[in-house]
Amino acid sequence: MEAMNTGTRSITVGIDGSPTSLDAADWAAREARRRRLPLRLLHAGTGPAVSGRVPDVDVPAGRTRTALDRAAIQLSYAHPALDIIARRTGTPAVQALLAAAADTETLVVGSRGATGFAGFQVGAVALAVTARAARPVVVVRAGELPEDERTPVTDGSPPESAPYLPVVLGLDADRPADDLIRYAFDTAAFRSAPLHVVHAWTRSEAYARGARAPGPENTAERGDGEGEGRALAGALQPWRRRFPGTTVREHVVQGHPGPHLLRASARAGLLVVGRETGAGPGRAVRSLIWHAPCAVAVVPHG
Repeated sequence: MEAMNTGTRSITVGIDGSPTSLDAADWAAREARRRRLPLRLLHAGTGPAVSGRVPDVDVPAGRTRTALDRAAIQLSYAHPALDIIARRTGTPAVQALLAAAADTETLVVGSRGATGFAGFQVGAVALAVTARAARPVVVVRAGELPEDERTPVTDGSPPESAPYLPVVLGLDADRPADDLIRYAFDTAAFRSAPLHVVHAWTRSEAYARGARAPGPENTAERGDGEGEGRALAGALQPWRRRFPGTTVREHVVQGHPGPHLLRASARAGLLVVGRETGAGPGRAVRSLIWHAPCAVAVVPHG
């Protein structure tokens, strides 16, 4: 498996004390454990700036246990082998999370935070961070459970022993992005999960790409999907060689990507989509963040 090149390798999650942020923290802890990385908990926007390892369970006299303390203690019980670093800063939430994203492998946030999280409206932090972060951001939906990442158990065996559900990657085969593809393959490999790659196309886009009139030899320009399939296979071929243990399924579908990815996410453990560096997530990506039934990873590229 190929590790992404980072300065300080870790998984960072934003904590605000809301149930959704605690769901995101548990997801981040599982991801850190899978990747064998430390977990950084960041509470921003209120209180003095402090940092350190997981606090002791016994809170000193006269001190009120904070949301950050409670999250760190809860996660240390659930994941005793995990290296957890807790930090609180008075910097506004979005600014603090964006700074943390530059120095982490993946930043994790809840899809809907508390309204008191640095004064932002519900959900605004997640959108602002995914629009500007320099690293991948995973948005975890409220109520996300560990078993939601795995195939349903029907024989009475422990849920944690079940295979992982597929990782779904939304990819434009005409503009493949190494960072986006690498993240999806990495994630699937760490989970020993299959990778399903969805490329959606429309006839108008296919015709617009043609430098000459459509003909029998120009299937992409003709808009019959054959050229789209070849383009997708070509984009994935070098990654298949680099990740020979990952099962890859290619899906070339006609239409706009949003509805197809939303349907695919219903049977996925994680949905991976991209955004071009310097541009915020488009309408389709924002819709997926709000409506996908699984966690959504937004990866900057280009």
